[in-house]
This record gives sequence, structure tokens and C-alpha cells, in this order.
Amino acid sequence: MDKVLLEDVCNILDNKRVPITECDRKKGPYPYYGANGVQDYVDDYIFDDELVLLAEDGGNFGSKEKPIAYRVSGKCWVNNHAHVLKPKENIDVNYLCYSLMFYDVSGFVNGATRQKLTQSNMRQMLIPFCSLADQKHIADELDKVSGLIEKRQKQLEKLDLLIKSSFVEMFGDYDLHRISSDMTELSELGTIVGGSTPDTNEVSFWGGKNLWITPAEISNEDFVINDTIRKITDEGANSCSLRLLPKNTVLLSSRAPIGKVAIVGKDMYCNQGFKNIICGPKLHCIYLYYLLKYNTEYLNSLGRGATFKEISKSIVEKIKIRVPEIAQQNQFADFVEKVEQNKSKIKNSLDKLITLKKALMQKYFG
Repeated sequence: MDKVLLEDVCNILDNKRVPITECDRKKGPYPYYGANGVQDYVDDYIFDDELVLLAEDGGNFGSKEKPIAYRVSGKCWVNNHAHVLKPKENIDVNYLCYSLMFYDVSGFVNGATRQKLTQSNMRQMLIPFCSLADQKHIADELDKVSGLIEKRQKQLEKLDLLIKSSFVEMFGDYDLHRISSDMTELSELGTIVGGSTPDTNEVSFWGGKNLWITPAEISNEDFVINDTIRKITDEGANSCSLRLLPKNTVLLSSRAPIGKVAIVGKDMYCNQGFKNIICGPKLHCIYLYYLLKYNTEYLNSLGRGATFKEISKSIVEKIKIRVPEIAQQNQFADFVEKVEQNKSKIKNSLDKLITLKKALMQKYFG
């Protein structure tokens, strides 16, 4: 496929941009765009067109997940952190956007602390070029996959809301900020266990069969963890007196950041970034998982430290929670496991769609 200069296929409307400081913005219905999307809503607009906005500075440069360009349509305001591109007659607006979303700008941006894509450098960017009919076909193909990805994501969001509404319906108030006399400290309901890191320079401690997890491996979407990036040997575990976390332990990150949660699916060890809860007979791990998940703000408020916040074992032990009858917790857990089965199927479909989209983007735009 031939390539053309970006400036040859679109009009650059940067001279029409107007930044407005936050204190001077008047609230209204029109989106106020910056480098990475909507920043605010204002009472007036300066554009009313089909446009592509490309980050000038503060963009997601180098990211393979977050785009540096996005499509806007209709009345809007754009500040000076995004280049404004209006496609000419020989290029489809959606195709133009896709060609720029994950463009490798490593040779075009400059700046040590805050990278910037100047207009002069942007004008030298090359994009693949084909007939308008082929452009529309490519854009339509990517639109269909993107639409399915969005559909799957919304399905997952609805299932998460279903679980949360069921939690509230069964257990009522989940806000741990509100302390009451019917609450019990976690120390009375389970055992709080931390972790450590074996000497990374000792080869005999690493590459074993024992799972060993760090907070960086947990995302906000994780439920049960069955594998870890790194493994340690028995010798490595013994070297720093690591305690094994049995299946159904609730993982709780205690720093960098505080409040990530997951459930242990297979026996494993962890590093010092956790204060985990091995649940006793009165506490179901799934109930506790969601209770903590819905209280991230509260958990962060417990952090202590000057340079970075951390919650200690003693702090976690003193966290007070309501403890419903175990039969009711079990009922909720059964419901969650059924919903999670559906979520797993949707996630598998979503992962395949994301892989397909990446393959198509690579095929058409390199």
C-alpha cells in the first residue's frame, strides 16, 4: 500500500483552537476536548464538523492499549493539547482516525519530561493510502470489531452491576466508613498474612514450582488468580520464612497501590506488598472479596507513611466488617460463581476480538 504525508490528506485546523483555563470555563452541553478525550463540558463551541484529534502533548505516546488519536463529530471545543485534523475529499474520516490511533511517533516527538508532537513534525508523518472505497471497507471492518468489543465490555459492566445490586439487596450497607456495634474486627474472623521477596540475586531461589505473586499482577477486573508471572523454589520460600497462602485466601494489596483484591485459586506465596486474609469458618472469601472491592476509598484512607502510603498488618486486623450468617454468604457466593461463569465466557470472546482488532490494525497500518 502506498503512503502519503499526513498534511496532504487533511487540513490542519490548529489555528482555530482556543484553550480555556478551568476557572474560566462556563458549564454547558458542548464537549471540551484535550489530548486524550473529553476534559469538560462548556457553554459554547468552535468546531462543528467531522474531525480527528491527534494528541500534541500529554498523549499516550508509545502505548499499545491507549490511542493517541480519536474521532469527534458535531459541535465541540478543542484546547491546544490536540491537533485538529479535517480530512480532505480523498480520505475517509474513520480510516484517518484508525491510521493514527496507535501510530509509532517515537521519531517525531521530543521533550524529556513531557513529550510533544509539534505540528511541523506531525506534517511529516506518513500513513498508508488506498482508494476511498478500500478505506471505507477497512474502516467498516474495524468498526464492526470495535462495536462487538464495546458490546462485550457493556455486558461485563452489566454483570458487575448485577452482582453489586445483589450484594446490596442481601447485605445492605457495605460502606466500612460507617462503624456500628454489630461489626467485627477481621482479626477475629481470619488470619492476616503478609509476604516477602527472596534474594533476587540467588539463582537457587527462583524458577521453581511455587507460585509467587506481586500486586502489579492484579488488575481491578481479576477475581480468582490461578497463576503468577514468577515462581520460586522451596529453598526460596524457606529463605525468608514465607507462609503459604492456601486456596480461597483473599489477596489485599497494602501498598503501591492499596486496595487491589483477588482470591487465591491455587496455593501460592506473595511479596511484601500484601496483607492477605485467610478466612475463618464464619467468613466466606467471596463475600469478603466484594466487600473490600467496594471499599477501595476506605482502604486507602487507612494508609500511613510519609513517602508512600501503606496499611500494616495491625491496621488490617482492626478493620471492622459486618458478618452475615454464613448460609447467606454461601448463597451470595453461589450466585456470584454462576455470574462469573458467564463473565468468563464473555471475557474469552472479548480477548479474541481484541486480538483480532490488533491483527487487523497491524495488517492495514503496520
